[in-house]
Amino acid sequence: MEKTLVIQTAFIGDAVLTLPMIQKLREGNSILQIDVVCIPSTEEIFTNCPFVDNVLILDKRGKHKSISGLLKFGKKLKELKYDKIYSPHRSLRTALLVLFTGVRETFGFSNSSLKHAYKNLVEYHLDKHEVQRNFDLIGYSYNDESWKIKPIVKISEQVTLKVNEYFNFNNIREGFIAISPGSVWATKRYPEEYFVQLIRFLVEEKKQIVLIGGENDNKITSSIKNKFPEMVFNSAGLFSLIESIELIRHSSLLITNDSAPTHLGMCADIKVLTLFCSTVADFGFFPYNKLSRYLSEDDLYCKPCGIHGFNECPINTFECGIKLTPEKVIKTIKEMIN
Repeated sequence: MEKTLVIQTAFIGDAVLTLPMIQKLREGNSILQIDVVCIPSTEEIFTNCPFVDNVLILDKRGKHKSISGLLKFGKKLKELKYDKIYSPHRSLRTALLVLFTGVRETFGFSNSSLKHAYKNLVEYHLDKHEVQRNFDLIGYSYNDESWKIKPIVKISEQVTLKVNEYFNFNNIREGFIAISPGSVWATKRYPEEYFVQLIRFLVEEKKQIVLIGGENDNKITSSIKNKFPEMVFNSAGLFSLIESIELIRHSSLLITNDSAPTHLGMCADIKVLTLFCSTVADFGFFPYNKLSRYLSEDDLYCKPCGIHGFNECPINTFECGIKLTPEKVIKTIKEMIN
């Protein structure tokens, strides 16, 4: 049996967008063993991927933070004797880990840190979607439409029951609107008062709203919920990643910032409207199924100000968010719900 290792120690969205690549690696090769190295926060994504055999956790903020911890983890991988390594992640830590494994047949991107750690370098195209770039890494050929592959995760009966119980308890109907107002980075968050205006419009249209997110998003979701005594429900922090995919699968539309929920929406294969503030769709992380759209005010000299965003606007104007007015967003929402 050929043993392949995929190293993806980036954020949740990056992890989800690695799944189509793994699916294609498995396709037509039932004797291939595919293992994944990931971080604790994305473990659930890979353990629920039916094409992954084993998941190994790199705790890069804990016991594997030091060089000695990383070396110990690399020695563990070396003992597993992999034939190939594919690394969509481009960090120095990942490159060092690849070196520590001693695997000869390794694949990385041309803009990776310590790129000489990889035997095979693949051109990283800034003008492509992340799914396409990952396909390039494994040498999978695609055309303008064939790359748009749904990331597949397993949804257990237990997950379905938990979500259904939540619906029944709150009397939430199929076809609600899911909204994710949070993000790790402040400059990627559409203004809270604008989200309130969007929700006010939707409530007037008799649409139920379910606010989604992690525990860290509860401050903003609770603040929004408190402005609406009815029709708006706050689920932030109640569901895991896989449970959140099952939750939004029952929605008619997901409205989100440029953050992980965009990609969870691709797993659920639902309509997604992604709002880009400080970042741009050209970075390659836009929703890509036929049902979805995105909005972005790109005619600004200061945009994009960074790949990931910042804790505050570098020039203290936040025009990228402010100029994307609720009126513009509502116009697109009307088109997507009718």
